[in-house]
Amino acid sequence: MSQPLDEGPFFHGTKAHLREGDLLKPGFRSNYRPEVVMNHIYFTALRDGAGLAAELAAGEGEPRVYAVEPTGAFEDDPNVTDKKFPGNPTRSFRSSSPLKVTGEVTDWTRLTPQALEEWRERLAAIVADERGEIIN
Repeated sequence: MSQPLDEGPFFHGTKAHLREGDLLKPGFRSNYRPEVVMNHIYFTALRDGAGLAAELAAGEGEPRVYAVEPTGAFEDDPNVTDKKFPGNPTRSFRSSSPLKVTGEVTDWTRLTPQALEEWRERLAAIVADERGEIIN
């Protein structure tokens, strides 16, 4: 893996209730394809991007955004970088090493119920399309 040219800060969106010092690790089911166990943990340098991920995450909890620090090497997320968008405008990354939670972030933009439903419909269409495969 080559180190991307982004120094953060970095964020992770989830419905899990975490504490400072907790480690987020790969090995959990994908939020978008539950039959896939992920080999990486994903994060972004965009606070609201992590918020979107939190709102779309599987589970019943409240969407949450956490500030995180990578504990090892990371790379641009190949699921969006150059595959769907030229370069990495979403500033999305992944790592096979854990992310350390450094605190919860509360000043992220929540989606309206209508916008959230539109995102869910887009994701359902991608999942239904065989080309929406996850690069794991």
